Amino acid sequence: MGVLEKIKEIEDEMARTQKNKATNYHLGTLKAKLAKLRSELFLEESGGGGSGAGEGFAVARNGDARVALIGFPSVGKSSLLGNLTATESEAANYEFTTLTCIPGVLNYKGSKIQVLDLPGIIEGAAHGAGRGKEVIAVARSADAILIVLDAGKEGLSKHREILERELETVGIRLNQRKPDVTLTKRKTGGGVKFASTVPQTLLGPDPEKVVYQILKEYKISSADVLAREEITVDQLVDVVQGNREYKPCLYLYNKIDMVTIEEVDQLARMPHSIVGSVQERLNIAGPLEDDLVKQKMWEYLGLTRIYTKRKGASPDLDEPVILSDLRRGTHVKSLCANISSQMLRDFNYALVWGTSAKHSPQRCGLNHDLDDEDVVQVVTKTIKQQQLTKGYGDLAQLAADKHAKKRLDAKKQKQKRLRG
Repeated sequence: MGVLEKIKEIEDEMARTQKNKATNYHLGTLKAKLAKLRSELFLEESGGGGSGAGEGFAVARNGDARVALIGFPSVGKSSLLGNLTATESEAANYEFTTLTCIPGVLNYKGSKIQVLDLPGIIEGAAHGAGRGKEVIAVARSADAILIVLDAGKEGLSKHREILERELETVGIRLNQRKPDVTLTKRKTGGGVKFASTVPQTLLGPDPEKVVYQILKEYKISSADVLAREEITVDQLVDVVQGNREYKPCLYLYNKIDMVTIEEVDQLARMPHSIVGSVQERLNIAGPLEDDLVKQKMWEYLGLTRIYTKRKGASPDLDEPVILSDLRRGTHVKSLCANISSQMLRDFNYALVWGTSAKHSPQRCGLNHDLDDEDVVQVVTKTIKQQQLTKGYGDLAQLAADKHAKKRLDAKKQKQKRLRG
């Protein structure tokens, strides 16, 4: 029996099994087997290695954040890219107009957001249908996903459910937080030990037995599992797999000018959803104009503007430093690392003005969490303070060697000019 047949058999058995406390243990075992078989299938189809999502399109990563536009063919992704970034992407009234990845840059609130227009995907994309694997590989590398849907077709086609299922199949979890569970494998033996700081009602009457059986499916016989929140069987399987991607996702229902106001109201009330029309400029304006789509993208990307200032000078309000919750975070430490590794090394304290400060200015350390449009002045250590730092001698020697090499290179260049 092949892998596909085994997957189909397990799915049929899960569909037949009634969901209650008595069958929770059996369903947990089936879900673990199903996730393992799907991983094996993706490895076979991709030739082994990686997450099985395919090689993807060669697109250089740049900007403060990356957003991938995903949707079925002919839903308006290319037109949306043009409205957001002024990038020309071929748009037509037939399907599969875009055959490769078209990048564009959205300039918004001083940030540069890379927006990728990807080819339309179809049902079965997780298994390679219609270049689906390449599209999904790019989605895994994005900071957030913007799923574009046709408001006129959603009622009958259920495109939202299909796309969610395809992305979930390859390990992309939309609008979910990574479970607060620690799995530590041991080489010394001792079996599986499960501990939890909260009651685990979702794992059935015997959570330890469910955890043991799931780990057994992955041939893990010795490990410590610590759960700090209530989790489901699916979340536990994700932790064991260890290759899941958790992405914020925004759903845009395009072409609302083609449906009734009652349908628009129903779509707008869906979770994580906004409605609009690229053609009629409803909630979607030009590249240099503010609109609801840009505001929501900024919110879902978790971007923060930080203005820096030097001692005795006014803050630089023209070029803010953009921090992201999804990348390095929005702490003072993230700000220093974003500007210079040397600033992070020589950091003494920071003076913060803004909503994150209890008083202005507030003297803060590296772990202080910054808010949007805060003003920060970083104060570095004095020479005497640096001399007391561990490893200062090595840094001083490195600087001296670099200076000596620079002088030697300059001397050689001068001699070469004199000979010439």
